[in-house]
Order: sequence, then structure tokens, then C-alpha cells
Amino acid sequence: MLFPELNNRRRKSLTVIAMAMAEPRKLRGHSSTATCCITSRDRPGLVVTSGEDGRVCWFDLRCKDVQFTIDVGAEPVSSLCFKTGNENILYASSGNEIKSFDVHTLNGASWKPLDSYNYNKDEVNQVVCNGRSSFLASADDSGDVKIIDIGQKCLYKTLRAGHTSICSSVQFIPWRPWEVITGGLDSKLLLWDFSKGRSQKIIDFGSDTQSNSGQCLNPAFVHSIAIPEVDMVDKLGKICAVARGDGIVDLINIESELSRKGTSSKGSSSSSNVMNKRVCLDYSVGGHNAAVSCVAFSLFQEKGRFLISGGNDKTVKIWDCFKCLDSEINNNSDFLHLDISLSKKVNWLCTSQSDSENLVVCDTTRVVKVYTIS
Repeated sequence: MLFPELNNRRRKSLTVIAMAMAEPRKLRGHSSTATCCITSRDRPGLVVTSGEDGRVCWFDLRCKDVQFTIDVGAEPVSSLCFKTGNENILYASSGNEIKSFDVHTLNGASWKPLDSYNYNKDEVNQVVCNGRSSFLASADDSGDVKIIDIGQKCLYKTLRAGHTSICSSVQFIPWRPWEVITGGLDSKLLLWDFSKGRSQKIIDFGSDTQSNSGQCLNPAFVHSIAIPEVDMVDKLGKICAVARGDGIVDLINIESELSRKGTSSKGSSSSSNVMNKRVCLDYSVGGHNAAVSCVAFSLFQEKGRFLISGGNDKTVKIWDCFKCLDSEINNNSDFLHLDISLSKKVNWLCTSQSDSENLVVCDTTRVVKVYTIS
């Protein structure tokens, strides 16, 4: 660390800011730990959460109490997503099953799902819908990823033999309509062409000795990945944010990685061009000192301006993406915009487009917290 006193002052300043923040709003509806949260793009103030109690809770922040709940099943609900373009359709993963619900047809006496998909062999960790609302992708504990054709209601493709351990996260790539990116507890990030069912690129963080800046904690498992939405790409570039088990958040340019020769990448590029190099957000710039569990790009204010990360160190970090990706900025102590201290580890987080109550955090309690980030 070149200027420890500067970073120390920065951290103290951020701590004061965090302490000065208003107490978060608390959303109550789960009887055990909250696992996942999503917000509506179409209806401001709509928050949907899931928990280990097998329940989905539907909140409207204009109201005090939970609006209604969906009892999905006896197993924990690990992941949620809306159907793109139709947020009345909700997908929820429970065990190795994915269920869809039409909220317009729900009533207190019936939780019958609209459809149910049982293609995954093992517990699903994340389910996502692509931009055309034609496919679902589900990553599971076996390391496989299932691509499900929503229109035909059938299995389209299985992506296997890529991860050698749990596949923890999956995202469609908006500007590459036939490709997904996955991360796993084998410390690997894979880019797939799911129309052909094969991987195009493997980035092995377990072999990456250049980007960790001496940070040595847990293995560099990939716990979560985030991709900018299409309307963020012009400002951020075609990047991917990676939450790692060693406490590091990486920003990686997908197109640059695909253009490299070979099938695996074992280090950071030395290029000074921000479009070609990785940005490593570690402890030296105020980052996490334990595993990072979740990352998300901000939807509030100037969309994509901030990258939010949450970790097992009981903190949420708000990173200024524009500064992180600006190769002209030499003082990287300005990367961290805000540091929020929590009392529990972070399970998941998401943002909304609102000016207030725009950061939703699921920690290891049953109460979901809502913060205002400005």
C-alpha cells in the first residue's frame, strides 16, 4: 500500500458517513433467514423477497406491511426473477425445482404454480430470465446450468463439464443473445455459447496470482456475478463484476477476454487501456476483508454509476464505477463512495430506480433492510 495514511483517513471518513446514515427501513414477513430480493423495473417501490422458510414475500414500500406471501414449498427459496417484460410472472427456485407464479391469479387459499420445471439434478442457486423473455438459465450444486425454453416449456440445453464444483451464479449477456456467463466454487468464470452448449472462455481465479494485490484470505470462489443492463453499456462498457471468496471484487471486460488467445486466463492484463485491463477492488482501496457474497449495478440516479457489493465482513460497499473505470484517475482511494456497516453477513442485495429507499439488503436474519443511497 503506497499511502496507508491516506487510505486510513478515507476509511475513517467513510465510517463517519456510514454511522450518520438513517436507520434502514425494516421489512418483516419471513419466519427465517431471507435469501434473495428483487425489485420491479415497472412499479416503483415493489420489492419481492424469498427465504429459508420456503416463502416469497411481496412488499409495496408505499405501505407498511407485507402485501401478500406465496408459500412455494417446504425447501428454502434460493433465487427469484421476474419474467422480462411481464413482471406479473415470477420465477422462484426451491430445491432442484423452478416454479412460476402469475400474481394476478393468486389468492390466499391457493398457491398453485403456473408452471414447474424439474430439470436440475441438484439444488438451484440462481435462476435468471433473458432479455427476450424466451429462456431461463438455472445454475445448480452439481455444476450444471440448465437453459429452459419458456415458450416451448421444455429443456433447451444443458451446459456441463465446465465447472468441477458448485455453479453459484449465472447471467445472460444482453449484447450477446446466445451467451451466458457463469461462476462457481471451483474459482472459475466461464463464458458459454448456449446455442451450441459449449464454453468459449475460462478464467481461472485460482491460478490468478497478479490481481490479488497480496490479499490472502479464502479461495477465490466466485459467489456472484453482475452484468450491466443494455442502457448502462455505453457508459460502463461490456463488463462483468465478479464477487470473490477472497474478498476481491473484479471488474472484467468481457470482449477483451474473449479476444485473448487460448481458453483460460491466468492474470491481469498489463495494458493501460481501461477497456483491456481488469480492475481489482481489494482491501488496498477500502474493499472487503472477507468473502464477497453479492454484487449488483445500481438502478438509482445515473444508472450503473455505482457497483454495490456485500460480504461476510458485515459490510456493504458502494463503489463509483465511473471512477473505477477511468484510466486517468490515479488516486484510487476515491473508488469507494460509501461504506455501510451491518450487524450480520450479507446474503443478497439489489437496487431500485427510486430516489429514496433504493438499496435492499438480505442479511442472515429474517428481516430485510432497505437503505437510501444518495
